[in-house]
Amino acid sequence: MSLKDQLHVMVVDDMSVSRGLIVQALEWMGIRNIAVQNDAAQAGRALAGAPVHLVISDYNMPGASGLDLLEMLRKTPATQRIGFILITGKADRAVVERGQALGMNNFITKPFTPEQLKACIERVVGRL
Repeated sequence: MSLKDQLHVMVVDDMSVSRGLIVQALEWMGIRNIAVQNDAAQAGRALAGAPVHLVISDYNMPGASGLDLLEMLRKTPATQRIGFILITGKADRAVVERGQALGMNNFITKPFTPEQLKACIERVVGRL
């Protein structure tokens, strides 16, 4: 069984179109175990009960940001080792530095192609 068959991914984004595009790209890669959430708080609760291997989260969301979600995951023993990729519209240096300090595994800026997302994911989990 290949890595892409075993990998469980959660996509967190408040915009349904963005979530759909990310899920579509993951499916194009052959990843089938995909969960989605539309905000950081819901994602945090879901992950506490059922951790995944990788979270792909938007940065800019109402309420709690993607980095707030990352901070919550890293503080919780059951979720602290989950891979984390941040999606941002602008790779602001302060955002990237805060993400790195919190233990972000990688980031990608919008817009991106499915091939670019695949390369980003492979830098975290290995070859798909």
